[in-house]
Amino acid sequence: MRDTAKQAFDVLKIPSDNRALLCLDGGGIRGIMTIQLLRALATRAGAPCHQIFDMVAGTSTGGIIAGLIASGRTADEIDDLYQKLVAKVFQKRDLFASQFLNPPAWSKQSYRRALKELIGDVTFADVCAARGLDLLLTAHDVAEGEETFFSFLRERPAHGNTYGGVLLRAAMEATMSAPTYFTPMERFVDGGTTTYNNPALAAILEAVQYGAGGYSCGKLTVYSFGTGCRTQLIAPAEVPHPKGLDTPFWLSWLLVESPNDASDMQSDILRATKVLGGVDYRRFQLSLDPVAVGKLPNLSLTDVDVTDADNLHQLTDKELSTIALDNVGYFPVMRALGDAFVQYLEKNATETKRAMFGYDLLDAHGKELLVTRTGDTARIAKQMGDPAWVDGLVT
Repeated sequence: MRDTAKQAFDVLKIPSDNRALLCLDGGGIRGIMTIQLLRALATRAGAPCHQIFDMVAGTSTGGIIAGLIASGRTADEIDDLYQKLVAKVFQKRDLFASQFLNPPAWSKQSYRRALKELIGDVTFADVCAARGLDLLLTAHDVAEGEETFFSFLRERPAHGNTYGGVLLRAAMEATMSAPTYFTPMERFVDGGTTTYNNPALAAILEAVQYGAGGYSCGKLTVYSFGTGCRTQLIAPAEVPHPKGLDTPFWLSWLLVESPNDASDMQSDILRATKVLGGVDYRRFQLSLDPVAVGKLPNLSLTDVDVTDADNLHQLTDKELSTIALDNVGYFPVMRALGDAFVQYLEKNATETKRAMFGYDLLDAHGKELLVTRTGDTARIAKQMGDPAWVDGLVT
């Protein structure tokens, strides 16, 4: 363990002989929520993230944050930089650009220029050597039909670090090149377009399988930060007849549900103590719906112009459902949700007499505290065992 991490490990209740991984989800502008959590973690731990974690991994907006951490920026500095980067990321390609009618919607020109100014032409090998950490960013290779893990692990033999000479800013652009939003980076599109919007499992596999023995599953503490997910709860009677045209409805549903399900599956696997040798997995996620938001402290939104809501608890389900990755107007709302999330963690830690960020955020039944689920199992079991009910369904 690095000297700078000793105090942090103690405060965060990370076993002293564990390796610590920081894994950051994609989610566009919603990444500002992640940054508020990282600021609180760093303050609590008494050290910046790049001096605490052995490995940092990120996808899309999480990849941007991970790259900034690897380049030595503190969470406070990233908080300041992030809003400026977002302003440069979401600039219209031209007057007629549209995500669906004339994609891509946004130009990467100013973003690429800003990254060069911020990061320069340093490589993965450069930043990892300078900070003493390992790094992984995901991108999807359309030409090969597979996910690419741009990574560098310091303990891996030199010939195994295939991407050690890759420019950090190049991978930071590749990981956020979401189709229809941005032009692909030659063969690469956003790393979160498939199953790696949550990069936790990818980071663990890369570290354990290819890390030359420095990482082992039984001695890993993994911090996994979401950017706010959308649980699409549809009343059972409405499912056969969704609102609007079927094709647009189900395509839109799939675009949201696929990364959510992939993330849930990863979390379920990593929480199963018999799988992968037992990983100390700590997930921090919030579903963007009134039920979950209603559990947070009710912070004021009176200074936020984009909404008529005076506070977080007045945000409607419809409003929360519109906070897409490029909905820049809701940036201050997501910041407020991040601040409220931090306050929730402080209160929960006090009530449970545990260290803040020192545990996975689950209830007594193993369900995520801030992700809404209905738990309709009794009804499902009864209906699916009733022949009359099954035979009477719409075909």
